Amino acid sequence: MAYRFLRLVDGGAVARLTLTRPPLNVLTTEMMEELGEAFAWAAAQPLLKVLLLAAEGKVFSAGVDIEDQRGDRTKPILEAFHGLFRLLRALDCVTVAALQGPALGGGAELATFCDLVVASEAATVGQPEIKVGVFPPVAMAHYPRRVGPHRALQLVLSGRVIEAAEALRIGLVDRVVPPDRLVETVEAEIERFTSHSAAVLRLSKRALRESLDLPFDEALASLEAVYQYELMVTADAQEGLRAFSEKRKPVWRDR
Repeated sequence: MAYRFLRLVDGGAVARLTLTRPPLNVLTTEMMEELGEAFAWAAAQPLLKVLLLAAEGKVFSAGVDIEDQRGDRTKPILEAFHGLFRLLRALDCVTVAALQGPALGGGAELATFCDLVVASEAATVGQPEIKVGVFPPVAMAHYPRRVGPHRALQLVLSGRVIEAAEALRIGLVDRVVPPDRLVETVEAEIERFTSHSAAVLRLSKRALRESLDLPFDEALASLEAVYQYELMVTADAQEGLRAFSEKRKPVWRDR
């Protein structure tokens, strides 16, 4: 799978997607089209457990190209950019972001939208859009869910770029490690997921996602139905329960 601004390596259970437009990995329209194609590919892989999103260079991404946001280019760039998040949200595999450096604007939105965000101590995160007279729609829709409405408001209205330690404290990232431990930490986190059944992992994520915005009683009914009629008919649910009873390690068939 050859791209101009990305590198996608299919490892079976794990796919590694890297932004390759240093030094800033600015997101252009063409780069977004490539990302969309990569996310669509990931969605079509039933055995994929983890999609890792990383970047070359010292900067994860400085965000969307300013020149693509002016005049009659505003509508198509918004549609292309927001389409990425609709694709990301619909992915059943686990998404992991590795932040080696600054993630700003659309770069921050892209990284923090992932299920797990591992950051180097050298990383920073921020939404500086207000400094150029605009606001970040994705962050405004997503950050209240991730860090709460009050902190989301502060981040968006101040345009402040925060250090990795503060991002961890408020819940914008999930792990912070020294720069020289980023790769090994990301790999260890990936291994936590790949040790599980692809079928059960993906079904669990989908069931949770689809019940998130429902009232409790409706959410529980939805999850109960998935558990009974989709989960319990998988080979791996039966294998996992049987292996536990037999005091052995399960042998997953990923279905």
